[in-house]
Amino acid sequence: MGNAWWNLTLRFLLELAALLGLGMAGWSLSEGWWRWILAIALPLVAVVLWGTFAVLNDPSRSGRAPVPVPGAVRLALELVILCGGAAGFYLTGHAAIGIVMALLIALSYAVSVDRLAWLLRQ
Repeated sequence: MGNAWWNLTLRFLLELAALLGLGMAGWSLSEGWWRWILAIALPLVAVVLWGTFAVLNDPSRSGRAPVPVPGAVRLALELVILCGGAAGFYLTGHAAIGIVMALLIALSYAVSVDRLAWLLRQ
C-alpha cells in the first residue's frame, strides 16, 4: 500500500488547506464573536476527528487507532473534512482555490486506489 512521496506530500498539504478552508468558512459565514469561535472551532474539531477515528493497523497512519472505525467510516470522514475545506474556500469567495483543491483531492484519491480498496475491505 505504498504511496509515492509526492502523493503523501500532496495529502498532507490538502489536510492543512482543509483546516484553513474550514477556518475561513467559520470566520466569513458568521458575525460578531461567533466568527472567532467558529474560525477556531471548525478546524479544531476536524483535527480531533481526524486524529481520533481511524482504521486499526492503517499503514498510512502508524497503525494506531484511538477509536477504531470501519474503513468506509474513515474514508467518509476524510472526504467530509477535505471537501469541507475546499467548500470553505469556494463559499468565502475563493472559488478557484476551492475548485483546484477539489481536483487535487480527486487526483490524490485516484492514485491511491490500493488504499481505497484496503479501506473499503476493513
